[in-house]
Amino acid sequence: MKQLKYIMVLLLAIGISSCEDDFLEPAPTGAVSSSTFYSNEEELESGIINMYDGIQGINDTRADSNHAIQVEFYVTEMRSDNTRTKSSEGEAAQFESFNIETTNGLVADYYRSFYNVIFRSNIVLQNLDVASDQNRGRFEGEAKFVRAYAYFNLVRLFGDVPLVDRVIKPSETEIQFTRIPTATVYELIVSDLESAVANLDNTYKNRASRAAAQTLLAKVYLTQGTNYNQAQQLLEAVMSSGFSLESNFKDVFYTELNDEIIFSIGFLPDVNDDSQNFSAEWLNAVGRTSGVNYVTTEARAALDALGGDRTQFSYRQDVIQPSQFQVAKYLPNGDDDLGIAATSNDPTLAGNDWIVLRYADVLLMHVEAIMAGAQETSVQAALNSFQLIRNRAGLTDIVTNITKQELLDERRVELAFENHRFFDLVRFNVAQDVLSAFSDANGLGYSATDLLLPIPQVERGLSNGLLTQNPGY
Repeated sequence: MKQLKYIMVLLLAIGISSCEDDFLEPAPTGAVSSSTFYSNEEELESGIINMYDGIQGINDTRADSNHAIQVEFYVTEMRSDNTRTKSSEGEAAQFESFNIETTNGLVADYYRSFYNVIFRSNIVLQNLDVASDQNRGRFEGEAKFVRAYAYFNLVRLFGDVPLVDRVIKPSETEIQFTRIPTATVYELIVSDLESAVANLDNTYKNRASRAAAQTLLAKVYLTQGTNYNQAQQLLEAVMSSGFSLESNFKDVFYTELNDEIIFSIGFLPDVNDDSQNFSAEWLNAVGRTSGVNYVTTEARAALDALGGDRTQFSYRQDVIQPSQFQVAKYLPNGDDDLGIAATSNDPTLAGNDWIVLRYADVLLMHVEAIMAGAQETSVQAALNSFQLIRNRAGLTDIVTNITKQELLDERRVELAFENHRFFDLVRFNVAQDVLSAFSDANGLGYSATDLLLPIPQVERGLSNGLLTQNPGY
């Protein structure tokens, strides 16, 4: 039984098309407004749920909807050497060819979606006074975790971004459209996550928790290249909080809310408002833009060589086009050969939860924090964490040494197609070399400026010149 499913319970902050105040003060669709709705704790908790609903996104075909997490694979996995489109067609092919245009609707969707999530978080923080003393800290911790999560995604993808840390008026255009240095954005992210760690417990997996905040804060420190000791301590706190690896790799993705899950976005099958269709898009002849996020030759080679028991549950051959290969995680229509049941009657209304943070990531970041921080006294602890990952994959040879490349390779095969690869390449400071070689080998157009996405032209147009563009676009 899922702990929480994000049924829309609030008439505020719904996904909308861009307008002058698009992600700052969405117009309510009913008679209530944010200034009058939050009068008691029950109403405020509906605002909490509405934050997660924003991350969940809308399962529809409208170009102006906020699809949020449902389009994240385009701006992450398909900009790496892991996935591509089936036939190099349409707007989606811009990601695999490293030729993204400023008018790309998927980029605009993601940008708009996560600023809308930030707005929803700021609304909750603005109305904390209606919460009881017992619950105020928890509400604040959840809102700050979600805001930090959204900003962490945006700053890694776009670089300097507008920093909106409160609900602002439409007239405050300088705040809405002035890009703030990444270092300042990270200050808010760290502060928000520290507050979340202090105020939350580990009650939830589909909502923010202390372990989720600790894990995300550790990843922030690793991304910044600082505070490796603190990252190690945070990760070890999670490691002592009752999480564990699933013995069967398949169960990570097909037994929801399992012991390995730290934070996931929940979906319900066969319900328009709470299902997802991204996993249908990864199939052939299913959904409206099917044939995206297909597995590259390079990713298959890595999994064949290093994946062990993980490989069969990571990618599979396309039955319709045997020369093509599909992601085998999150299959909405199941696979009898793999013992995977369908998660819905209609694959475009899939119920597969999307995993944001899981315990295997914690263990591998634990290795990373120790290696990067040169903690000689913790070498054995790093080896132990690495060994746990390999043992689960059926690779039981004893690990006595770990190189940076071996750690990066292990992250690739363990977390394949979970939207980590691009960020890992950047964090390990190898993106330029790896993506240049991948581009050259496949006749693509990668250049160094492709490490950041373009600021959507639609937002720049609304800013009257305030919102600047990234280099190379």
